[in-house]
Amino acid sequence: MVNFLSQEKLLKRLEKPQGKIRMVLDTDTFNEIDDQFAVVYALKSKERLQVEAFYAAPFFNELSTGPADGMEKSFLELKKIASIVPEMANTPIYRGSEKYLPGPDTPVESEAARNLVERAMASEEDDPLYVVAIGAITNVASAILMEPRIIEKIVVVWLGGHALHWSDTKEFNLFQDLHASRTVLNCGVPLVLIPCMGVASHLQTTLSEIKDYVKDRGKVGEYLYETYLNCMKEHYAKSRVIWDIATIAYLVEQNWTPNELVHSPIVSEDFRWSVDASRHFIRYVHYIDRDKVFEDLFIKLT
Repeated sequence: MVNFLSQEKLLKRLEKPQGKIRMVLDTDTFNEIDDQFAVVYALKSKERLQVEAFYAAPFFNELSTGPADGMEKSFLELKKIASIVPEMANTPIYRGSEKYLPGPDTPVESEAARNLVERAMASEEDDPLYVVAIGAITNVASAILMEPRIIEKIVVVWLGGHALHWSDTKEFNLFQDLHASRTVLNCGVPLVLIPCMGVASHLQTTLSEIKDYVKDRGKVGEYLYETYLNCMKEHYAKSRVIWDIATIAYLVEQNWTPNELVHSPIVSEDFRWSVDASRHFIRYVHYIDRDKVFEDLFIKLT
């Protein structure tokens, strides 16, 4: 695939975004409880974010019978949130891919991928669309393969893989669709990578905290509280990581997510990182200020 961006333009796109940010959110919403928090956090951050669309991402684990079922369940969960959160009422929701990429150069047709291409290509040169991905990155990779010119129009913020120093990067979002993950890491699109273990894993909270600061915040607070409550049978002395809000926090305030420029890493067949200093740059988040992020989320739910 041709890299359409010069290094100068790529680095400019990876600078801290200014003003109001146009974004779409690609999410496997039914897979975990953190996606729901991220959806609400994005919608409640209107001072910074303008959410233009939601895309349902595929997933396959014990909560689905396959990628298509996982995507459909995520689509329905987004519809459920839209019925609860007033800010989401007029935001379009699109079904995503029903399968993972069958090969390194083969996109998968979906409403989400097609909408991303159209929305990105309609973007002005000085107003890129931020594509926030918090699941398998199939929809985004498909859009890039369908129309590589969108690389010039978007910035991808992806929660995927583990920290570069971790012993492996066999993380759920990255692992599910290796072809899609490699497409996004290799194609030269402006990319902000937020790893899970070692970085987003700082974002732990407890049922007690959710009860104190979320439960009584109207219908949306009750929904998030019930979602957290039902995620495990026993909460005593246990916490839960709300991974996905890391992506929203990065856009809201970069001081809470210290980051650096690194060469885009390579994913091996056994899901380990390797580095090639001749490759293009990405922005890599290496730490998250857990307290600042949750404080902002809780205040916005008030």
